[in-house]
Amino acid sequence: MKIDIISAVPELLESPFEHSIMKRAAEKSLLHVAVHDLRKYGIGKHHKIDDYQYGGGAGMVMCIEPILKCIDFIVSDGQPDEIIYLTPDGEMYNQHMANQLSLKNHIVLICGHYKGIDERLREHLVTKEISIGSYVLSGGELAAAVLVDSIGRLLPGVLNDETSALFDSFQDGMLAPPVYTRPANYNGWKVPEVLLSGNDAKIEAWREEQALQRTRERRPDLLSD
Repeated sequence: MKIDIISAVPELLESPFEHSIMKRAAEKSLLHVAVHDLRKYGIGKHHKIDDYQYGGGAGMVMCIEPILKCIDFIVSDGQPDEIIYLTPDGEMYNQHMANQLSLKNHIVLICGHYKGIDERLREHLVTKEISIGSYVLSGGELAAAVLVDSIGRLLPGVLNDETSALFDSFQDGMLAPPVYTRPANYNGWKVPEVLLSGNDAKIEAWREEQALQRTRERRPDLLSD
């Protein structure tokens, strides 16, 4: 899978993909992430990428031309499946969306800055708009890192145990149950006896019950959905 990221501050994305699971995905050639410096496509000798908004008002707007030039460079290797704009007013990101995007071969992520991108890009170029939460970030780079990580870990072969992702929170519409590891008793803090029983059916039933209880208490909205 290939993910192209268009950024005005590419330095912000140097670390997230050079460690842990994302690094392993790249080393296995399962995921290729390319970060494009938007200023290389900027206008004039100062490589301008933003301008004042029509109608007045505080804040600059990212210009059409640099983004289009960068997209043209990217699509010279083939048309992407999705061109995604990361914006607070986009569709709220969730696990189902991560699952769907992990089936794509090539996606492009546009990181917004300032007051955002010119609306005409959203009307004529962007195929999907995503928000990672009801808050505003200084730019879309952190949101892009979230998408890449959540998508990349779903690709076959990335995780050592491919079934692990299937039991994450939200995969079945509920939160994951509690988990425990050795020792079974630490200063009187004990692991539930059922997990030590060796009875797979009872363990599975306990986990389902705990997942439902935790979801009811912490995210009842998931059950209503």
